Amino acid sequence: MDWTPWTDWTAAPDAWLGRLVLQRGLALVYLVAFLCAVREFRVLAGERGLTPAPAFLRAVDFRRAPSLFHWRYSDRLLAGTAWLGAALAAAVAAGAADALPLAASMALWAALWALYLSIVNIGQTWYAFGWESLLLEAGFLAVFLGNDSVAPPSVGLLLVVWLVFRVELGAGLIKWRGDRCWRRLTCLYHHHETQPMPGPLSWFFHRLPGPLHRAEAAANHVAQMIVPFGLLLPQPVATWCALVVIVTQLWLVASGNFAWLNWLTMILALAAVDGALAARHLPLLPDPPPHQPAAPAWFTALLLAAAALVAFLSHRPVRNLLSPRQQMNRTYDPLHLVNSYGAFGTVTRQRHEIVLEGTDDPDPQAPPERWRAYEFHGKPGDPGRLPRQFAPFHLRLDWQMWFAALTPRTPRPWLRTLVTRLLAGDPATLRLLRVNPFPDHPPTWIRARLYRYRFTTLAELRATHTWWHRTDLGDHLPPRPHDG
Repeated sequence: MDWTPWTDWTAAPDAWLGRLVLQRGLALVYLVAFLCAVREFRVLAGERGLTPAPAFLRAVDFRRAPSLFHWRYSDRLLAGTAWLGAALAAAVAAGAADALPLAASMALWAALWALYLSIVNIGQTWYAFGWESLLLEAGFLAVFLGNDSVAPPSVGLLLVVWLVFRVELGAGLIKWRGDRCWRRLTCLYHHHETQPMPGPLSWFFHRLPGPLHRAEAAANHVAQMIVPFGLLLPQPVATWCALVVIVTQLWLVASGNFAWLNWLTMILALAAVDGALAARHLPLLPDPPPHQPAAPAWFTALLLAAAALVAFLSHRPVRNLLSPRQQMNRTYDPLHLVNSYGAFGTVTRQRHEIVLEGTDDPDPQAPPERWRAYEFHGKPGDPGRLPRQFAPFHLRLDWQMWFAALTPRTPRPWLRTLVTRLLAGDPATLRLLRVNPFPDHPPTWIRARLYRYRFTTLAELRATHTWWHRTDLGDHLPPRPHDG
């Protein structure tokens, strides 16, 4: 059994392929993340956003939320930062980092990390997702993976594997310790229907027979609580375990929309893949670089310093993994360097949806047929519309609408502001929605209605041609007038 790359901590020449795909894939995820900021940030957290960043910046200091925007914030500067990050990410994905000297390549990765950190740290609730920290932690580690001018460093790859280990094991343990339906293997009776943003295949996953749901849950436990330890074992075990991680993540991609979480986890798992083994079994791969010398001493020193920092900062995530009161998606430092991860420690049994509806009728007690719904791109609305696939793109407003529905009798402050923007007919806000039912002028009244959603049965689907059945539960926000 081959113990490389872990026993040769200086360089892993056969890992060139894994590093190549890992870095190019990570750059593509950065590209998606920056484009999401271009599309959404102004409306969500801009100067007139639902939770304005300038007010947040006045309330926190640089040490609590390091960001370039502490020196100055404007929507134009934010857009410029996001477009710059997108351009740099696209360049790296196209191979720019490998064409530069080693020091310049490291600076390029560090710039991506710093630019996105500056956005995340002022994004407030809209950027409080575990995959934001995962992208930042992965971006920090990418600084120390080198480029084509040096052989892939084993220590750098091992740091990435350590990240994947924590992502997978954290997700597995939080389920096992959390909702007892995971231990009973029954959570997937509900999860595909109640997950934040179902995909086009979620209805079909939900309608799988009960025994298959139980097998699905059991396989998830194996993949997330046993297989991660194999990532740290010698080759070829590490490679086969990485493939299990990738297949598991592809299953999650098929069953729902989780932004770039699954895609990024698959990309990072490539750090454990034996490049030579992959080259022997996969056709049409590029030829390895002709010469990859050992890294210079200064690079090795920086790499070992980064490894020591990660080792030191790992004590809190490890304690969290071992704790019976494990927390999900916890960040321990404002730089998001070493974090805790996890998802769905609790599975909701019923799906509530908040539907924003407007009317031109002067009477707020107008009959239901006089109210028209604003439709979102990702969250369920029209019962006859099949859910779409948006991941790895992140629809933050749609996700937060799901969280808002978890407290059906306690409206979020930002939701009231969203209604105000819609009553004013704000063009930027309306661009985040799929359907504006009042294209010529704002409505007279807007309300937020609460509905109970469930997937239709096969018989109902055939009879009604709708994917969802919904029940009206009353107002989440009572009607507000145009001049309110």
